[in-house]
Amino acid sequence: MTIAVSPQSLPALVLNADYRPLSYYPLSLWSWQDAIKAVFLDRVHIIAEYEQAVSSPSFSMKLPSVVCLKSYVQPSRFPAFTRFNVFLRDKFECQYCGDEDDLTFDHVTPRAKGGQTTWENVVTACAPCNLRKGSKLPKQAGMFPHQKPYRPTVQDLHNNGRHFPPNYLHESWVDYLYWDTELQP
Repeated sequence: MTIAVSPQSLPALVLNADYRPLSYYPLSLWSWQDAIKAVFLDRVHIIAEYEQAVSSPSFSMKLPSVVCLKSYVQPSRFPAFTRFNVFLRDKFECQYCGDEDDLTFDHVTPRAKGGQTTWENVVTACAPCNLRKGSKLPKQAGMFPHQKPYRPTVQDLHNNGRHFPPNYLHESWVDYLYWDTELQP
């Protein structure tokens, strides 16, 4: 019995020219259409393929599961300041109580007291802690973050992100995602 698989469920992992993923979190993935377009535009090498193929009347091609860019893209040293990246920096934990549910973010120095929305002033907080702290300074509230907020590097986020693997990992990707993790004896 053959099981039909939708091409939409078969994304391609995108590696930089040095064979490292363009990004880990979010994982650098392209739709099958984008991967095939990049192949035809001669922008990538196909490293691994799925068993499934797409066909036209005159052409058939297995869908790429891993592609590598032909030209190296210089990664940025510092990640964008986004809600997701703040959560990833803080390992998806409230920096006041350690809870992992109902997460939001908190200004350590409240905006009402001149605090800025920056890496160095924003931490992950659960809604109850955020509400309890309100517009008070940490000393006034008696609430101090477990770690001082800081501007992470891309490497910091990569390291934290390895604790939160994506929901879907094709077997052909594993060698490229965790090549630098310590091997077990």
